[in-house]
Amino acid sequence: MYLKLAKLPDRTPVKITVTVSPELNRSLQSYAELYREAYGVQESVPELIPYMLEGFLEADRRFIKAQRERIGGKLD
Repeated sequence: MYLKLAKLPDRTPVKITVTVSPELNRSLQSYAELYREAYGVQESVPELIPYMLEGFLEADRRFIKAQRERIGGKLD
């Protein structure tokens, strides 16, 4: 039996550790400051990064096209 709502995906968070350059760290800190000024809410860089990455991937048309082609190839 299938419902209109598909089975929910795995939502278990995955921790990833990365090392960034000092310049990128300064930019990320600056972004967090601007975020606080814009929204009146203090968010840490680690809290912002997942949303920044999601936005980047959602805006990358070539990535989206490649993902669709890859998924389409597996279903055929």
